[in-house]
Amino acid sequence: MNSNTPSVDQLQELGLPSPVSYAPQTWGWWVLLGILIGVALLIAARRYVQWRRNRYRREALKQLAVLRSRSEELEALRELPQLLKRVALSMPAPGRGLRSTASAHTSDLPNGPEALGQSKWQIFLQQHSKQQLPDDFSAQLALLAYAPDMTLQVLPHQQREQLFDTCQHWVEQHHVAA
Repeated sequence: MNSNTPSVDQLQELGLPSPVSYAPQTWGWWVLLGILIGVALLIAARRYVQWRRNRYRREALKQLAVLRSRSEELEALRELPQLLKRVALSMPAPGRGLRSTASAHTSDLPNGPEALGQSKWQIFLQQHSKQQLPDDFSAQLALLAYAPDMTLQVLPHQQREQLFDTCQHWVEQHHVAA
């Protein structure tokens, strides 16, 4: 063996480098971190407010699911128009909900057989829907609310399901001013 060849015994352990802090070294990074935390808190607060604001919608969808499960019963069909009116009255946006309309146009509220079938109820429902509603939707709701039991008993299953689908779509998708 060559005497100039280094051996393993001659190796020495290298010292570890001094620890480096993960904290930002300049104030600019602290400002950026503060801004990011602030934006995250604002987004979280806004989502929480939206979640709270949509409580009426979640409860209405639960009630609608219960009514749909009892769709063969006349009482379930009769409660559908009431549910939509409660949703309309619960809409949180001032100036857009039926509640604000109530103060200005008390006679226009859908409160009776003649009012529920009025075009103003249809217009209100359509204005707050993202998709086109059937042209006679308010008339169908009036039929559910005020028709004799015999009329509702002969209502085809397909038409019942279509009414429930339209109501569910409106409750899920209606828009309110932010």
